This record gives sequence, structure tokens and C-alpha cells, in this order.
Amino acid sequence: MDSSSQSYRNRLLELLNPEDFERLRPHLRPLAFDYRQSLYEANQSIPFVYFPTDGVASLVNTMANGSAAEIGTIGNEGMVGLPVILGDRLAPTSAYVQVPGAGLRLRADVLSHELERSSRTRMVMLHYAHAFFNQVAQSAACNHFHSIEQRCCRWLLMTHDRVQSDQFLLTQEFLGMMLGVRRTSVTAVASVLKHWNLIEYRRGRVTILNRTGLEKHACECYAVSKRQFDRLLGHPLGLEA
Repeated sequence: MDSSSQSYRNRLLELLNPEDFERLRPHLRPLAFDYRQSLYEANQSIPFVYFPTDGVASLVNTMANGSAAEIGTIGNEGMVGLPVILGDRLAPTSAYVQVPGAGLRLRADVLSHELERSSRTRMVMLHYAHAFFNQVAQSAACNHFHSIEQRCCRWLLMTHDRVQSDQFLLTQEFLGMMLGVRRTSVTAVASVLKHWNLIEYRRGRVTILNRTGLEKHACECYAVSKRQFDRLLGHPLGLEA
């Protein structure tokens, strides 16, 4: 594979065969991901899918009383618009940008057509769907069994992987949604991690000071999810045999 002609720094796009990618290339539209930008709304038709190259998108479920919970995050390892892969255009969740960055937009009907046409593209996308569902399941168990400090380290590592920078925007609101806690708890756990000299956190911006330390204090869920993505998606330039 000629990686120089294919790399958009999104794992799924790099896994496609060159001829499949070339059919998609004219339809991929680069765009900036702004904080809180809506990518699609709950129970409304999904017109576009998105391939982040950095930054983080969040899937959010809103309750009848207006309270919201984050149920999954997506970065440069995946795609926003999972229902399209599964033959649907509706989702009970909304998707919006939580950590600013950049990505590529593709019409949902173009992807649907390509999924029917190419078995390779279909396999890559279905493997991603499986890996994402595994991650959501792991998160549910993680929230039940592990401490807030462990879970916070896990989410910081996941975000660090996706933005490819030691400093990034991470609001207390988003961190609270990821951890399932109130802002007061976010302030408390951030203070603990600062005391351990793992991060700096000021005005909604995180600076990773000691990644090795974060990995040491994180629960096993970070490594478990990463192994599942590597098992299902292989290396960035092709699925393992």
C-alpha cells in the first residue's frame, strides 16, 4: 500500500484497500471540529459520517428530565455515525465535539453504497463497530468496579492518544460526563492527579506531565480496550492476517 497517497491519520481510512479509498477520496471533505459542534442529533436522520483525525467526539444520551450522560467517545481510531455501518440512519444518542480538532466528512449514502460494493470496506467498518461496542461494555464494567482516580487516568490516556499532543482542552463538564460524576468530584480528582505530578489542569486545559505515571495509576480497562482495537483492526496500514 502506498501510504503517502492514503494517510489521513484516521485508522479506518488507512485500513482500506487503495482502490476502495480512491473511490471515497473525492467525497471526503476536511473540516475543523469546534468545541460543542453538533455532528448529528438523536432520533434524526444521519446525513453525514465523520472520520476524526484529531480531537474527540462524544455520544450523549439525554434523559426525559434533560440530564445527559456520555456513553462513548470517538477519535482518530474510528468514525462518528456507527448506525450507518449497521444499515440504519437513526440513533437514540446525539453526537458532538468535546475536544476540538479536525476530521473528514462523508455523505452517509456514499458510505452505504461503498459498504455494499466492497467486502474489505465492510469488514473494516464492522470490525470497528465490534471494537467500539467492546469499549462501551468495558466502560460499563469500569464504572462499577474502579475508583474515580483510575477511571480518570484511563480517560486522560484515551484522549491523549487521540489528540497526539500533551496539551488539550478538556472541560470539567466533559470530564464529569465521562466519569459519571459531578463537577465537584472532577475538581477533587484533578487535584489528586496534580498532586501526583501526573497532569496540570488550568481553565479547562489539561497538560500531560507523566504519561507513564498515568498508565501506572489507570485501571486495566485502558489496556483491555486497546488490545481489542488492535486485535480487530490490526496495524494502521492493514489488517493482520
